Amino acid sequence: MSLFNGLFSQDMAIDLGTANTLVYVKGRGVILNEPSVVAYHSKAGRKEVLAVGEDAKMMLGRTPGSIEAIRPMREGVIADFDTAEEMIKHFIRKVHKRTTFTKPKIIVCVPHGATPVEKRAIRQSVLSAGARKAGLIAEPIAAAIGAGMPITDPTGSMVVDIGGGTTEVAVLSLGDIVYARSVRVGGDRMDEAIISYLRRQQNILIGESTAERIKTSIGTARMPDDGRGMSELIKGRDLLNGVPKETEVSQAMVAEALNEPVQQICEAVMTALETTPPDLAADIVDRGVMLTGGGALLGELDLALREQTGLAISVADEALNCVALGTGKALEYEKRLRHVIDYDS
Repeated sequence: MSLFNGLFSQDMAIDLGTANTLVYVKGRGVILNEPSVVAYHSKAGRKEVLAVGEDAKMMLGRTPGSIEAIRPMREGVIADFDTAEEMIKHFIRKVHKRTTFTKPKIIVCVPHGATPVEKRAIRQSVLSAGARKAGLIAEPIAAAIGAGMPITDPTGSMVVDIGGGTTEVAVLSLGDIVYARSVRVGGDRMDEAIISYLRRQQNILIGESTAERIKTSIGTARMPDDGRGMSELIKGRDLLNGVPKETEVSQAMVAEALNEPVQQICEAVMTALETTPPDLAADIVDRGVMLTGGGALLGELDLALREQTGLAISVADEALNCVALGTGKALEYEKRLRHVIDYDS
């Protein structure tokens, strides 16, 4: 097996997401997809990594005082530098499963709206985690490449990448960004909207993992035709008397809760269309808009956007993996896509 592994390049592409981190290894594709969570155990003032990824996520909201579960990414950028470095190191080691390997070249995608300071933090974390060279690629470009859009053509393509922390709306032509806007709304904001809605309307307090489960199982961007839709039983804490409580949540309630974040995504798309040069806007009318990212899987989001914009909206085949696949393609076809990768230190 080690001989077989040796045939492959060590170079990798990382989609360092707010909710999940995906790792693409050159020649092998996406081989890791884990939550961006690190759990620490505090002992005599020293922090020790207890778990990373899936194991750490299960601890979120359930930890005793000595254990802390941290999400080092906030809104697409690093919020906790040391924790992010530990997480990247862990994932690199997990991918290689060997203690000795040559330092890989790593390409990481960053939100279009990331500041130079945030970009430097991501690059520094990747280099400290053991990369010999760290390249950055803008998330909308990676998403469009991963969705198979012809971004190198002299025609306009619009991609809307809805991640855990941000939604990136971009118009691309001739392999580069003509217009891009990053709005701080994504899967996390949707979870928060569900939590606050149930607190207000049902006097019940639920955790982030329960909110996420509601969103993925019965979440919808449009009010159901029958005014109620499917429903699900959930458990939380009754805010009136403090005891655990079970209640039913319907799709209509979720649609109402998610109205504001969905509206913000629609407005970002409309603003992009208004700002796009006329000829490129005409191309987008012909070709439609491509939705990528985990948030694109929200029920009937494509229909909600179609009603608001009047454009053809389609969801990418592998919406969840688009950014990682696009970053991976940039690694595979580096010579052709050299202009979209930033290696400046």
